[in-house]
Amino acid sequence: MPISSAPPTPLPEAFFSPDYFAARARFRDAAAAAGASLNALTIPALGPRHEPLTIDIARLGERDAARVLLHTSGMHGVEAFAGSAVQLAAMQEARQPPPGCALVLVHVLNPYGMAWLRRANEHNVDLNRNFLLAGDRWEGAPALYPLIDPLINPPSPPRRDAFRLRLALLALRYGLRAPRQAIAEGQYEFPQGLFFGGKSLETGPRLYLQWLGENLSRARFVFAIDLHTGLGPHGRSTVILEPGVNVSPPVELARALGNPLTDPAEGQAFYRARGTLGKALRQALPAARLDFVLQEIGTYSSPRVLEALRDENRCHLHSRSADIRHPAKLALLEALCPPSATWRRRAVGHGLDLLRAAASRAFLVHNALA
Repeated sequence: MPISSAPPTPLPEAFFSPDYFAARARFRDAAAAAGASLNALTIPALGPRHEPLTIDIARLGERDAARVLLHTSGMHGVEAFAGSAVQLAAMQEARQPPPGCALVLVHVLNPYGMAWLRRANEHNVDLNRNFLLAGDRWEGAPALYPLIDPLINPPSPPRRDAFRLRLALLALRYGLRAPRQAIAEGQYEFPQGLFFGGKSLETGPRLYLQWLGENLSRARFVFAIDLHTGLGPHGRSTVILEPGVNVSPPVELARALGNPLTDPAEGQAFYRARGTLGKALRQALPAARLDFVLQEIGTYSSPRVLEALRDENRCHLHSRSADIRHPAKLALLEALCPPSATWRRRAVGHGLDLLRAAASRAFLVHNALA
């Protein structure tokens, strides 16, 4: 089985890397030690010291496996620190999956974002708003977004400007739900704004979907997990469905995972977003039955995280020097990867717990991780 149920280490910080390049080197070493095959997809953007950047993919099990457990980290670059830690912990305990099965770990889907300590990629694109399907239009924004744009995307370096008070006043005027939906849904008209979905499919997502089509085309069932940080109670896991994607009924899936599921179709999610990964996986793997969930490990309150995103965006786009040690970048790192050992222990534990449950589901083996 791919992962042992034994605790990987009493020191959770052992799996958290200081930067993208250390995380990548450790992931590659762990893949080699586990006997996994490894692919590296190079993107054209470069790191802060002009280093090459890659999406690394490790696969344990048969190349033409019919049943696949697929795990991605780092869709939102700086959130990759926790996802990478979970994948390293999983790899340390990795064993070969059963015949006909494979475990695929996709390490840092947005390497530019992790290397530069930002959520978006080299074109300021939120990759989890970038997976539009054929026939979708790369245009538009929620009705409130143009009104909110001056507040969340001021074209100046970060400085104190009573942002949280102004955000609270916005909520008093429009309520909580409408501004939150307008900000986070995804927009395609403000290239320097938060949650910009782009004007075409970005290179990283294109290379990834191409790899899936070329390497998992014989899969007949894929269980996919996309790990994020930020939303939800501090140190707790929220598992979110994507409407119209899963072959398993929500009640059945929740029972199999041993975890309550947040269903946007029932109005339970924080917001609904355009251009997310789940439906793109269905299009890339048309022959496979798919179950897909997004896992969020909560950090801090939404206003705090949004303020950190806002300040980093202002720093990266409007400061004379977007140094990765800039206070705005370090604040975003802390907002999405808290330094406390307790939070990191919980993040790794929640990530491994969901992987174990998903492995039993994907590989149809009881106690698959015992």
